Amino acid sequence: MNKAGLKPTLVQQTALDPSSPVSAYSIGIYTQQLGLALSAAQCERLERFAALLLRWNRIHNLTAITRGEDVLSHHLLDSLSLAAELAAVPALRILDAGAGAGLPGIPLAVALPGHQFTLIDAVAKKCAFITQARVELGLTNVEIVHGRLEALPRPQFDARFDVIVSRALGSLATFVSLTRPLLAPGGRWIAMKGQLPEQEMEQLPPGVTVARTVALQVPLLQQARHLIVLQSASPSH
Repeated sequence: MNKAGLKPTLVQQTALDPSSPVSAYSIGIYTQQLGLALSAAQCERLERFAALLLRWNRIHNLTAITRGEDVLSHHLLDSLSLAAELAAVPALRILDAGAGAGLPGIPLAVALPGHQFTLIDAVAKKCAFITQARVELGLTNVEIVHGRLEALPRPQFDARFDVIVSRALGSLATFVSLTRPLLAPGGRWIAMKGQLPEQEMEQLPPGVTVARTVALQVPLLQQARHLIVLQSASPSH
């Protein structure tokens, strides 16, 4: 397995569209409501990411969301709502498990350049997209792995990550079971959910507990959003 598992992609920088609803200006305004103070360069990178996602999605069907307004609310702002849980220091090694189209990993890597992000997905076209995004946005803090979580080479990835995040990797029990060997001692899982998944929280594997839950207010997004922070009671997982 290699970092991308794919042939190199021809990089052509995505042009900014001044009429796009996903503008650097709007990103800056709404991320302030999330408590983030992004630079103009970071907001422009996020605008380019949105434009790239919309362009690729017309051909490769990476996400069901096709409108720029919804990319802003459902993808960019929703992903960045996790940033408050990832303090700027110390530097963290973060795994985005089942990264899909790079969500939440790519927006977080733009917003939090001091952390190192590894994005893994089993779908080749999605890894091709996030590889293009990494190069086009100049994200030196992003590593991409094409493959399945349960097939990651050992011991290279054992206990490697301080934080493991997921936005769409099934139930909490599935999320933990697939990634448990990858979590460093003292690390935590953060699952992004809609409604608070009470039943899932009651069905966690032995030795894993809910440290806390966080109700989110994501600008422009009307649906309920929660973070579920999990920790292992056993240092050896």
